Amino acid sequence: MTRLTLADKIVVTLALLLLPFLYIEFWGNSTQGEVVQIRSVNGDNITLPLDQDKRLQIKGALGLSIIEIKDRQVRFIDSPCQGKQCIIAGWLNKDGQLAACLPNGVTVQIIGRDQ
Repeated sequence: MTRLTLADKIVVTLALLLLPFLYIEFWGNSTQGEVVQIRSVNGDNITLPLDQDKRLQIKGALGLSIIEIKDRQVRFIDSPCQGKQCIIAGWLNKDGQLAACLPNGVTVQIIGRDQ
């Protein structure tokens, strides 16, 4: 088994020191979303504020997707797809987050102030 050289130790130490800064830059600075944009394969393009609780039925290629806006968050409640990955995605509330029911052709995206 080879031992770590001084250069290896320096590289590992620097990587560990940079890790918190990289986390903050890429995952920690997410801003709260302001609106949700809902699109469907049928041509629907709906933009709604996250501060108004609402339940929507969006028609897609396979049937209805049910989307809920509540407490400044949004999620898929039900969709006619098999895998239900859109539902598993859970609540979205940060700028740029996206959930999609690809088989049904319905997407939900959070948009922040700056966009």
